[in-house]
This record gives sequence, C-alpha cells and structure tokens, in this order.
Amino acid sequence: MEKPRQTKMSDELTYGKIILRALEPEDIELLYSWENNLEIWTVSNTKTPFSKYILAQYLKESAKDIYEVKQLRLIIQNKDLQAVGAVDLFDFEPYHLRAGVGIMIHNINERKKGYATDALMALSNYALNILGLKQLYAHIAADNLPSIQLFEKAGFKKAGIKKDWLKTMNGWKDELICQKILTS
Repeated sequence: MEKPRQTKMSDELTYGKIILRALEPEDIELLYSWENNLEIWTVSNTKTPFSKYILAQYLKESAKDIYEVKQLRLIIQNKDLQAVGAVDLFDFEPYHLRAGVGIMIHNINERKKGYATDALMALSNYALNILGLKQLYAHIAADNLPSIQLFEKAGFKKAGIKKDWLKTMNGWKDELICQKILTS
C-alpha cells in the first residue's frame, strides 16, 4: 500500500483529529469500495452500483471549481493520514450562500472516534472562511439517531420535518432538515 503524501493544509481544512484533503486519482479503489457498499446505500439514496469508469470521470470532474460543478467531496484523513471517510458539499448556492452536507465514516471500527464531528467542524470553517457561506444544511432520516446526534454536536439545529419523505422496504420514513448558520 502506498504511503499517503504529507501536504501542508490550510487551518480551515484541519480540526482536532482530522485533515480534509482533495480527491486524488489514487483514491479510485477507495471510492469504488465505498460507493458500492450496499450498507450505506440507504443513507446515500443510491440505487445502482458505480463502475470504475464512472468514478474515474468523477475524479476528473472533481478537479473543477466548486463554483462550476456546485459540489465538492473531500477525503477525511486521520492524523496518520489514513482515509477514514468523506464529506461532501452539494447543491452549492453561491448567490444564497448555502450548501448541503453529506458525511460518511466508512469502517464501523472508525466510527465513534470523533472523526465525523471534527470533519463537520473543519468543513464549517472552510465553508465560512474560504467560501464565504452563511449556512449549511443536511437531510437526515428521522430514525437515524447517530447522524442526528452527530449533526447536533457539530452545531446543526433541526429546522423542519418532511413527512413520509423516504420510501423504504418497510414503508415510509420522515426526513429531518438540519441547518447550521455559520458565524465567525
């Protein structure tokens, strides 16, 4: 396995135990395993597998500016520079100064170590201080208590409920909208 590169990161991309970094071409195997993991499809609203070709195209597009593609994925690395997950900004709205947030810590053994909370704090700093955003929001299934607790710990507040929003194998679920107003 290739040793991860050490790079100087801006303070806005580090927080606590993590460093956020851009996607690299070498991440294709990692993304392939993450994106095709059926266990996380329910929270990511994924219904079809991703090919390495599609992921290679995605990696190529990820080099474009967030103002052009309206999204950004960053890899979450621990202090040993091992990738433990990813955090996304999506539906980036530069006029309204907001973006949606998604996060994933892939390996169950890496969860509950504070990586996700630290990643959301670093992402909030980046969104405020580099992108100049006013707010971030997340959509979370109402029964996903670990995610609700995570986002609340990172300063997000419940802003609304979409009733019967998510279709599941067992029926319909409500979805929460959580919002964080960014302040310096």
